[in-house]
Amino acid sequence: MVDQVQVEKFTNTEARPVAPDILQQPPAGAHGARAAAIHEKLRRALLMPQDAPTLLAPVRVGLEQVEDKMKSVDADVFAPLANAFIELIGQGGKRLRPALALLAAGLHDGHATEIFNANSGMSPAAQPIIALAAAVEMLHTATLVHDDVIDGALLRRDAPTLNASWSAGATVLAGDYMFARSAQFAAETESVRVITIFSDTLRVIVDGEMRQLADRNDFDQDRQAYYQRIYAKTASLYSAATEAAAVLVGLPSAQVQALKSFGYQFGMAFQIVDDILDFIGTDADLGKPVGSDLLQGTLTLPFLYYLRELPQPQKLVDRLLQARENADAGDSRALSATVQEIVQAVRASGAIEAAHQEALGFLDHAVHNLSSFDDSLCQRSLLGLCAFVVQRSS
Repeated sequence: MVDQVQVEKFTNTEARPVAPDILQQPPAGAHGARAAAIHEKLRRALLMPQDAPTLLAPVRVGLEQVEDKMKSVDADVFAPLANAFIELIGQGGKRLRPALALLAAGLHDGHATEIFNANSGMSPAAQPIIALAAAVEMLHTATLVHDDVIDGALLRRDAPTLNASWSAGATVLAGDYMFARSAQFAAETESVRVITIFSDTLRVIVDGEMRQLADRNDFDQDRQAYYQRIYAKTASLYSAATEAAAVLVGLPSAQVQALKSFGYQFGMAFQIVDDILDFIGTDADLGKPVGSDLLQGTLTLPFLYYLRELPQPQKLVDRLLQARENADAGDSRALSATVQEIVQAVRASGAIEAAHQEALGFLDHAVHNLSSFDDSLCQRSLLGLCAFVVQRSS
């Protein structure tokens, strides 16, 4: 897991506006030729639409096994909880976190077919990896359930949240059950090191959620606070998925560290793009209103860049704070109107491109971490997913 010191190192040295030609400048060194080749592949991938089902084809069978494992519920579980649990899992999502775990594991011998075999079912070698992938996705799902309670969200991906029909207390307990299931899956790997990675990651996620609550409507925060939040909220789990998978298949220490870093860089880019989409997406694509983060007081990278562009940013801050006070007093119209006006202004500013360049910078570092692995379907899928991250609309 990436600790606090490493987060500061990452964000101070790598999370910065990236020049458009950064992808044409691969690092020098012993692996310079391989690094140059993989950066060239990323450049080409960014120019072509990436199809997620095709990219995930090498681990399709593994993902089906993960899905089945996640939907398994003990017969003695409280029936309403069991039904809600299965429905939530069935709503799916991109499943990128378990996919990255499976693809990282597939790098061990260059392909995943020996680990995830459609004809023989789940092989003994696959069982710990499937358990890890299920643990990672279950942990992610549990955090979403708790997020919906914190945010008062009634919709997610255009579907009613559990929070929309259950009391807050019952919803929190349902999330707790999912946390317990994720821990159970992690324990099934029978790897003390993986269990440690998992528990550390859960600690970081909870710490990040607390920081996000504390940082709401804090217009004095700097970008370092933003990076710390998105590391805790998103990148820590991607990093745990790829690092733990590398541990389970017995990769050497240097490659474990490379995949740990890959997951971190990928996750940081993923969340930055998520935050960009909250300004430039559509309600239909996002499954929630555009500008939801700002409406809740969560300040993300595009807004922080936009605020820095303004000659008198305090005027906008004062306006937002006044609208927030009115909303707290029962009149939310001014806040909604102000947020939507800011959304349009951010779209028209240079903030979106600046944030986009940062996402590309993280992905540039991510693919560099793949240069120590031989060319394979799994490596190509991971590289293609890097391009997919910045191409997606939801």
